[in-house]
Amino acid sequence: MVIGHEAAGTVEAVGPGVTQLQPGDKAALEPGVPCCAHHQYREGRYNLAPIQFFATPPVHGCLAERVDHPAEWCYKLPPGLSLEQGAMCEPLSVGVHACRRGGVQPGKKVAIMGAGPIGLVTLLAAKAFGADSVAITDLKQPNLELAKQLGADATLQTSVLGRAEDVAAELRQAAAAPDGFEVVIDCAGFQQTMQAALKACADGGRIVLVGMGQEEMTLGLTEACIREVDIVGSFRYCNTYPLCLSLLASGRVNVEPLITHRFGFDAASLQQGFETAHLADQTGAVKVMFNLA
Repeated sequence: MVIGHEAAGTVEAVGPGVTQLQPGDKAALEPGVPCCAHHQYREGRYNLAPIQFFATPPVHGCLAERVDHPAEWCYKLPPGLSLEQGAMCEPLSVGVHACRRGGVQPGKKVAIMGAGPIGLVTLLAAKAFGADSVAITDLKQPNLELAKQLGADATLQTSVLGRAEDVAAELRQAAAAPDGFEVVIDCAGFQQTMQAALKACADGGRIVLVGMGQEEMTLGLTEACIREVDIVGSFRYCNTYPLCLSLLASGRVNVEPLITHRFGFDAASLQQGFETAHLADQTGAVKVMFNLA
């Protein structure tokens, strides 16, 4: 079993007919390869088409010295962009897609539930999209400290609070948003965060569900109906890699603070890297990067 779906590398060879890449180019790999015959692919929402995901069995992932990958889903890195930045296109794409689904734009107040890796890249994306302000919650204060470094305008540690109403009220107060947030993005996927998202959302606002928890959870849909709160899903991403590369190359998004640990590719380093990621509460790991070179 070979895992790994956040990857970038150097092109060693290309097949016949490939013109956008040549040996020696650095490229980011989009791991999900959709069925091009499916109607969702033709309509531009290929993340909803049947997909072959290069990360989990029976398809090998990218944590290997060499990977064969369809050229259509390999993106040449702009000059000056590192392979590490290229690899971070994958999680950043999740945040970019969520912001698109939420309609994040200049003037909008945004709240993000959960300051894990996906919550943090969503924060970066929302700031790059021009959000007027971005507030973020989490159980862990170290995550919120990093969020502040990345530009969060307000943070709230939710482990000291109880009901969803309390979380929402405290978040509105911390962000000086008495009328609520036009966009709330739930990157945690818990029933409590979904309920708090609804309470924190402004009338006529939008909630974006990114984090996936239990299959069935309880949410006040009557309240959402009366207040005309839109609830939309956001699954992986589509058509995001070119924008992510542009955001990284321009400096509008800086993912470097998220890469907290780096390891080599020998057996001992791999084991140490996985242990570091597994014990993130003790090690402070956010993104653990393996470098073959």
